[in-house]
Amino acid sequence: MKEIAVAELLGDGIGPELRESLYAVMDVMPVKFRMIPFDLSLENRESGDRDLFNKVAASMKEHKLAIKYPTVTRTSSPNGIIRRMCSFSVILRPVISIKGIKSNFTEQVFLYIVRVATGGTYDDPGRMIGKDAAVSIRIVERDPCRQAARFAFDFARQKKLNVTSSSKHTIQRATDGLFEAVVADMHKSFPDVRHRVELFDALLAKIILKPEDYQVVLVLNEYGDFLSDMASGLIGSIGTGASGNYSFTDADAVDIAMFDPAGGTAPDIAGQNKCNPTAILLAFGMLLDHIDRYDLGHELRLAILSAIADGECTRDIGGKLGTKEFTRVVCDRLKGKV
Repeated sequence: MKEIAVAELLGDGIGPELRESLYAVMDVMPVKFRMIPFDLSLENRESGDRDLFNKVAASMKEHKLAIKYPTVTRTSSPNGIIRRMCSFSVILRPVISIKGIKSNFTEQVFLYIVRVATGGTYDDPGRMIGKDAAVSIRIVERDPCRQAARFAFDFARQKKLNVTSSSKHTIQRATDGLFEAVVADMHKSFPDVRHRVELFDALLAKIILKPEDYQVVLVLNEYGDFLSDMASGLIGSIGTGASGNYSFTDADAVDIAMFDPAGGTAPDIAGQNKCNPTAILLAFGMLLDHIDRYDLGHELRLAILSAIADGECTRDIGGKLGTKEFTRVVCDRLKGKV
């Protein structure tokens, strides 16, 4: 059986426990993975190999696949460095209600957020103008918008979903106007996919009022950040989210793909068998989909979601299990299915 090489970016806090959970699930799978680990813990980044990120980027560019655990940001963001070095321009964030997780929001959420991962004000930390004013430059580039739009429409076509692009193009006429113009032009290549445009502030309200109307939502960098966290709040947990990060070839085909949990390092519970591995396992499911093993990704998601629905889950989402015990339940549900 051919091994699939994956760059594995180790992290901080609960990272080692998430890794142990992931490896337990991989052992059940009928696919062999060769993990190529790189230590991106804060300690190693600050005192270790100065060429570390160059080695990480080289491995990712060679093997085209990576999985990343949560990392601490102190003086610099590992996510930001990797994004620049590997030219990641699009983030896919599924946000879907999970039966068994209590939420103050009673409606079902079924969103795929496609976010332009570069530009906005995030690429410019800004500067002071004298003592009493500050300025930052908001940048929107055509190529990342085009790549995100093609990705969103293609994804929606495959899953038979609709696309909503959202911005403040009536106010930010140059930047958001460019984004919407690129999206509209790309839609011409996907006439079978329903597309509409919403102003971003109205979108937030409408998702809360009628979440069933929204499926794939395509947004610029900051908007995607805000929307992802709001939507996660609606489903009752930020800790169950996973993301795919993508770079593209000159022909707009996906080149490198990196998958990671959306949550943080949770140092307060690290090493205590308390963390919820759902997000890293869902990230692995996204990786399986990406390598054309949707069958395995689907069974993994069914195992995770059925366990949560039955109350066999970790304490943060209402269960009584530890990290290892929940992982064991997922593995037991997978056996005989994959």
